Amino acid sequence: MPNRTTRANLSNPPDLELTRVRSSPTANGLPHYRTIVALDIECSTSRPDPVKAELRNKTYELFDAALCSAGIQGDHRDRFIDRGDGVLALIHPVDQAPKALVLNHAIPSLNRLLTEYNASLPPLSRPQRQLRVRVVIHAGEVHYDTNGCFGEALDVAFRLLDASRVKKTLREVADPLVLVISGDLYSSVVRHGYDGIDQQTFHPLVRVQIAGKRYRGWIHIPEQTTQYLVTQMAAYRRPS
Repeated sequence: MPNRTTRANLSNPPDLELTRVRSSPTANGLPHYRTIVALDIECSTSRPDPVKAELRNKTYELFDAALCSAGIQGDHRDRFIDRGDGVLALIHPVDQAPKALVLNHAIPSLNRLLTEYNASLPPLSRPQRQLRVRVVIHAGEVHYDTNGCFGEALDVAFRLLDASRVKKTLREVADPLVLVISGDLYSSVVRHGYDGIDQQTFHPLVRVQIAGKRYRGWIHIPEQTTQYLVTQMAAYRRPS
């Protein structure tokens, strides 16, 4: 896996939280629990650089707006970490930013903002400039050093985000966003059926392996497209 997926962009100055973590003797070498939310832009490498710049700016704008709409402000998370064709947010474990709120408010808000943005594009430029993303949510221990952040929890998140099944699902659905969550997040949040979270729309379609351990990912598929993908799901689960 490329380092860009787990290391902070060195051009971004550290925020207050990073400064505090690095300077605290008691925190030296110890991880910090974070909700991990990351996204990648679909087909970013096929766009001309000016279009990439436009989509990058719009992605930051809409991602920040979606988190803020859920009450997750800048002081509830680290500064956004740039990934070239995507963004990483590390959300602090505070009462104002529970994982369920990210799932039932921030992600639906981002999906709505993306839909509105794509609909606003002139028809002729829509194929080139439409913005569609894959999003992953995981949670776990994140390490910090003078170069950025790293750790197994981030490795799991990005392996799920880059899974071929997640990319394929985004190509098959009409929505501009496909969400994959870790098995831990499914067990701790989704299966309990909190308000606004429908357990039946999450499907265990992804398996990744890191350091000899397998991790399951659950893809959220809107109810109206679930039946369309039933055949593909069965084929994916069947042993080769």
